[in-house]
Amino acid sequence: MIKKIGIVGAGQMGNGIAHVCALSGYDVVLVDVKKEALEKALQTIEKNMGRQVARGTIKDEDKSAAQKRIQTSADIKSFADCDLVIECATENEQVKREILKSICPILKPEAIVATNTSSISITRLAAATDRPAKFVGMHFMNPVPVMELVELIRGLATDEPTYTAVRELAIKLGKRTASAEDFPAFIVNRILLPMINEAIYVLYEGVGNVESIDTAMKLGANHPMGPLELADFIGLDTCLAVMQVLYDGLADSKYRPCPLLVKYVEAGWLGRKAKRGFYDYSKEKPVPTR
Repeated sequence: MIKKIGIVGAGQMGNGIAHVCALSGYDVVLVDVKKEALEKALQTIEKNMGRQVARGTIKDEDKSAAQKRIQTSADIKSFADCDLVIECATENEQVKREILKSICPILKPEAIVATNTSSISITRLAAATDRPAKFVGMHFMNPVPVMELVELIRGLATDEPTYTAVRELAIKLGKRTASAEDFPAFIVNRILLPMINEAIYVLYEGVGNVESIDTAMKLGANHPMGPLELADFIGLDTCLAVMQVLYDGLADSKYRPCPLLVKYVEAGWLGRKAKRGFYDYSKEKPVPTR
């Protein structure tokens, strides 16, 4: 029975998962090594829940009760009494493996461990833990409070009770689930990221500029955001990491990351979070950079 949920990483995904778990009545402990990341996460949750109150989707008392259920800490020992811990660190396999190795000895033997990876092998990550049978992929979409889908991915060793428990949790959080096999990037990013990468190639080859590419896909394919705008929203470093996982894992040249994407990441132009990517976000209205 899942009652208390631990979350590793207080970034964009971690604070969103904490938000939906707390609103659904679960006690949450959000852990990050950076104190400022925890403070920022609580501010973001406060702001996002405030928007929900303003829209009438939740009541003010729901917001207050949910905020009281969220505890923050810089110490992984806070996970000792958690029934489930969700790892939401950066999309880097080595970083994730180190985190998983460090938290497992602290957890109860029956605790489930999930990873929010958007592309990395669940089987390989599970092998870094002391409980491969109780390890599962639980890929939330960004922004978590808004997006309805959770992709669920079994590793080779994941047992049925673990999969069933996280599926029931996702449904209680008001999400819908899609089951994916443990192949590089699963379903959503296997389809979405090559589309974004192709849009960057179209820009790189001079077929269209940033504005024309995004306008074409919004009006021509009825996408709510253009692919370059979406890349900036996701984070160009994350886009590159997923493309590299696809390229390395499937050994097919169609997944080769566009050199322009690599160049932007090398420049530190990572999208919205860096205030510059395919658009410049320093002013009130984003302006294309190419």
